[in-house]
Amino acid sequence: PKGGKPRRKFGDGGIGCVGKWVEAQTLRENTILVVDDEEMNRNLLVQMLTYFVPGTFRILEGVDGIEAVEIARRERPDLVLLDLSLPRKDGWTAAREIKDDAATREIPVVAVTAHTMIGDRESALASGCDDFLSKPIDKEELRRVVGRWIGRPERA
Repeated sequence: PKGGKPRRKFGDGGIGCVGKWVEAQTLRENTILVVDDEEMNRNLLVQMLTYFVPGTFRILEGVDGIEAVEIARRERPDLVLLDLSLPRKDGWTAAREIKDDAATREIPVVAVTAHTMIGDRESALASGCDDFLSKPIDKEELRRVVGRWIGRPERA
């Protein structure tokens, strides 16, 4: 597959699939980009997607806002789960750049952040994020949010 090794094991930054080796080509086409500078947070989110969200996803990972924008442009994922406090380029800026680019503006971007003060949700939405998940992530809310965006009709 583009952008990665053809075989990946769950939890090593590859395809989310309950501990089994799988061929990427056999999976449904839905791709989720998970961006967080903390490896533990990325791994936890990949595990939560695997165990609590119905379906199988190709999961891509990024560690900062620059990678978020580059991977979104190159891979055109079906959904971006984006931390807002990122090095090199913060998530607000990355979301704005993804939404300002005609090639990526239709990709749903969900802020996944510990910023939960009054106004933080509005700030994320104003920067271009389509939705908001607060940390710690509730598995039911994750399921609802991913289902809301992955379950939409195909993008143009």
